[in-house]
Amino acid sequence: MTTQTPLLRFALLADAAASAAAGLLMAAGAAALAPLLALPQPLLLGAGLVCLGWAAFVLHLGRQEAPSPRLVRAAAVLNALWALDCVLAPALGLLAPNGLGLALLLGQAALVMGFAVAQWAGLRQAQGLLPA
Repeated sequence: MTTQTPLLRFALLADAAASAAAGLLMAAGAAALAPLLALPQPLLLGAGLVCLGWAAFVLHLGRQEAPSPRLVRAAAVLNALWALDCVLAPALGLLAPNGLGLALLLGQAALVMGFAVAQWAGLRQAQGLLPA
């Protein structure tokens, strides 16, 4: 177990809030967003549902006084992978979003990578490896 630091708590709770908001928007608005972004409706719906589950997970970690370092590490790594996927999917031609869709994917990648870095740094801080 790791004692919660302000940075770690903020990184986890901000991730939960952003993921819940994005999840609700994508899941509830998939049909309306798909043509605006040139992204597949099932992808938006599925990503939205995943984000809602993710929000519950990181909210649970953020509310714990001593979250499991292994779970925090997993959260940071999974966030980094999500960010990488947001960049690689259009770059490799797996998705063909329009300009607005690409901006959404790249913005999401930047935000999620920021959460990953903050969670990793917060964990290292909680373990005494970085100054508070």
